[in-house]
Amino acid sequence: EFDGIKSKTGLNNFIITTNEWVKKVNAIGIEARAGRYGGTYAHMDIAFEFCSWMSPVFKLYFIKEFQRIKAIEAAQKNESLDWNLKRTLAKMNYRVHSEAIKMHLIPPRLAQTKKDGFVYASEADVLNTALFGITAKQWKEANPTLKGNIRDYATAEQLLVLSNLENLNAHFITEGKSQLARLQKLNELAIYQMELFEGTTHLKLTE
Repeated sequence: EFDGIKSKTGLNNFIITTNEWVKKVNAIGIEARAGRYGGTYAHMDIAFEFCSWMSPVFKLYFIKEFQRIKAIEAAQKNESLDWNLKRTLAKMNYRVHSEAIKMHLIPPRLAQTKKDGFVYASEADVLNTALFGITAKQWKEANPTLKGNIRDYATAEQLLVLSNLENLNAHFITEGKSQLARLQKLNELAIYQMELFEGTTHLKLTE
């Protein structure tokens, strides 16, 4: 059927209606409706192609808009990947950090008991205090309407520093340094590293 239609296309006496087109070539995505609200209706993809054929201006606009949207999507994807990468890095280093705590801070008789959690929470707050100046509980009390925890609202730079602090704290633990000594040293390192990112001092150890 299409060969016959194609051979006649362009002739002054050639006419084909939407219904004839659908019937002859078994077309889908387009139909003609009769009645008060009648007309020719088509799938969005067909409508866009028809408009592009009708108007070069519309086609150019369509292309430019597509390029703009894809550029935005690419930028958002890169930003998301950057944040997720640093977040994943922080989580991976937490394993090293927690194992060092279990091996060097928790006596064997306390292993696999609820008391473990208190030591882990305390060490997590060592990092929170060193980097953010407050504990997780203090942040939650100051931000009761926010979901998640203090680290969920950290910047990419803070997460990167946090990852470094976890490794350093694990090393300090194996050296037998006290918690206070580690807190003070980690805070100094956090300030130094954040200054490299920001150029100014933002962090101060809470006394």
